[in-house]
Amino acid sequence: MKLSIERAALLRAVSQAQSVVERRNTIPILANVLIEAEGDTASFRATDLDIEVVDRIPAKVERAGATTVSAVTLHEIARKLPDGALVNITEDSAAGRLTVEAGRSKFQLATLPREDFPVMTATEYSANFSAPAPLLRRLFDKSKFAISTEETRYYLNGVYLHVAEGETGPVLRAVATDGHRLARIDAPLPDGAAGMPGVIVPRKTVGEMRKLLEDDEAEIAVSVSETKIRFATPEITLTSKVIDGTFPDYSRVIPSGNNRRMEVDASDFAKAVDRVATVSSERSRAVKMQLDEDRLILSVNAPDAGAAEEELAVAYGDEKLEIGFNAKYLLEIASQVDRENAVFMFASSAEPTLMREGDDLSAIYVVMPMRV
Repeated sequence: MKLSIERAALLRAVSQAQSVVERRNTIPILANVLIEAEGDTASFRATDLDIEVVDRIPAKVERAGATTVSAVTLHEIARKLPDGALVNITEDSAAGRLTVEAGRSKFQLATLPREDFPVMTATEYSANFSAPAPLLRRLFDKSKFAISTEETRYYLNGVYLHVAEGETGPVLRAVATDGHRLARIDAPLPDGAAGMPGVIVPRKTVGEMRKLLEDDEAEIAVSVSETKIRFATPEITLTSKVIDGTFPDYSRVIPSGNNRRMEVDASDFAKAVDRVATVSSERSRAVKMQLDEDRLILSVNAPDAGAAEEELAVAYGDEKLEIGFNAKYLLEIASQVDRENAVFMFASSAEPTLMREGDDLSAIYVVMPMRV
């Protein structure tokens, strides 16, 4: 195998590959990226056995072939080469070496046979549709903060992507929860998505797939089966196993009878919470909200560190209410608000609180209170 590639294209391809590779793996081939060169394209494939990413880039291929080499080492080399460099890659299969040359730099890397590289088995996908990158970006960006990190409740370690009935008809919905907070985001249902099975997309896949969604103009081809999900652009294909479990009935924890309404400037609220939480004890970070007519007092009382209080003007016309929350949860939810105002719907100091963006019902958040 012998080929030449622009340094920028090589760096983009191997950076995606090396982030999929697990740093601590006991199977040497899984630390490698599979390079395949043919025609005028080079493809870079990496896997951790749960996720597989293939990045195709233009290349000048003198001799077709394939081999595997350390993904992290190749990424570091590409990163450190000068901008605009032309990178020549040559494989010596007899010596088990891959030579990487650019300008006066020359590296020789150990290879492993391509036959040892595990390629994810092909799957029949029951639903295939395309969706604009901004639509998918919004679904995952606004929900991922609520993904659980508890290994025992593995079925909460991802975003539940499924078709649901929204306010105005069927929607593509993303839900994530860790039992303390919940995010439910709706988007218009893309053509062809109606029959897709509901799947739980793992946290790592959400992070990797997010890199495909930076281009606002991109259309992402999505394929879903009971066991896998695939996101593809013309250059990159990301295939992932989905979490084998049943996502709980989240609709049961979304309150419907909360009738105490507070409207507040989302940015002012987030900054005020952040300020008063400065003195809170790291473990609980409890913030108390005291609501009176058109007035909110945020306070923290941490006996070992001190106390803080801040008053905000809000729109509130119901009876007085005192309620406590974990400051981190409040900040994460407030930071999701794209519109100017956040609307909080309370029931009592002991029941879940609902938050949404103005009158928009396509994104709603639920947060459990804590005793303060």
